[in-house]
Amino acid sequence: MNWQTSFAEFWRIFAEQEGYKVFLVGLGTTMAIATLGLLIGICVGIVIAAIKVLPKYKKVTRVFQKICDFYVAAFRGTPLVVQLLLAYYVIPGIFGISWPAENVCVVVFGLNSGAYVSEIMRSGILSVDPGQMEAGRALGLSYPVTMLKIVIPQAIKNIIPTLGNEYISLVKETSIVSFVTATDIFKSFKEIGDATYEYVVPYLFMALVYIVIVLILTLLVKLLETWLRRSEK
Repeated sequence: MNWQTSFAEFWRIFAEQEGYKVFLVGLGTTMAIATLGLLIGICVGIVIAAIKVLPKYKKVTRVFQKICDFYVAAFRGTPLVVQLLLAYYVIPGIFGISWPAENVCVVVFGLNSGAYVSEIMRSGILSVDPGQMEAGRALGLSYPVTMLKIVIPQAIKNIIPTLGNEYISLVKETSIVSFVTATDIFKSFKEIGDATYEYVVPYLFMALVYIVIVLILTLLVKLLETWLRRSEK
């Protein structure tokens, strides 16, 4: 393999033939899917976690908890790529609907993330001193208000590092969205490889891009942790 020739071909497509524009589109799609997916996952996860920590003395509570358990088991027990293919190819065919690929990816990544975030959030809620809930109730606040305004904010602070890891995982997992025709980082570099019939250099650059993104996100999470620790003093 002639590395110089391979790199020259890669650079010709990437720079001279404006392949970087496809990469920028793919980068934007990757970050949008991961970011929106995490936000949806946090919202879904908070709701599920709040239900799962409810006292079990009411029958309706136990029913909702069983539904949440099934949801978590279904999304954690099947591969994300299978969920994506079902949502894009199977479900629209059954109901006769059509979804843009990017929208499907955001919804599926969000629901999948919600299953994992719910367990993260549940452990965060359980890590909060039970006295916080008792203090809120003693002040006359209802259970939902105490959970929303006192317990959950403290739980989120406790799980920031884990949420950061979940975000990084989502960014890397977006490499499968090309299965449903969405243009992400992986697809942008694959198209360069398809144009030159040489995939080594494009894929090496793709790996480097993912590494840089992960390092940046890791740094941002650490800075956020430091800021939160200072704000508590």
